Amino acid sequence: QAYVSYSNIAALTHLAAKPGWEITSTLDGVKIWTHEEGDVLSLKVEMQVKIPSHLAFSLLSDFTFRQQWDKHFLTCEVLQAVNEDEKIYYVTSPPMTGHRPRDFVILVSQRQPCKPSEPYIVAVKSVILPSMPPSSEYCRSEILCAGFQIHSDSNSSCTVCYFNQVTSGVMPYLAANLTGSSKSIEDTALECIKFLE
Repeated sequence: QAYVSYSNIAALTHLAAKPGWEITSTLDGVKIWTHEEGDVLSLKVEMQVKIPSHLAFSLLSDFTFRQQWDKHFLTCEVLQAVNEDEKIYYVTSPPMTGHRPRDFVILVSQRQPCKPSEPYIVAVKSVILPSMPPSSEYCRSEILCAGFQIHSDSNSSCTVCYFNQVTSGVMPYLAANLTGSSKSIEDTALECIKFLE
């Protein structure tokens, strides 16, 4: 268990530190970056938010708030509070055209910074929970590595970076966005900023 939560935080930290991020769009205080490696596409969304970093951390680390700003979250419930820094959630997503709705069992690990220069971290990855087997109603999906890094800019503002490592299965959802025919990433980011502020 300790290893899983450590690897969750470590994977996000490693992803954030990778060289070769390319900026693809800048709009209203939201910057979108991508990183490609083999068939893995990673996404980074950077948002400037006018609230203190510790407050953004407390709002973003509680995933039951997520459906207030992210339309990809239909429902979200806590299955297990492992300890005060780790929770396992069950999430359902609305169906895309021609597909069953998707569901996820995710571990969310949160860490406060040890030094002022370090970010707050909220890391997310899929886990297998025997009490929540896949059902025929949903398409069980996997999150490899996702989450937030929150950097303090001043006493009243912070930079929130959202990361998501995407496998080829999720590509169709993002492809439309990255070619500019859909603005769902920007829209979600703007909703997130509005929710936080």
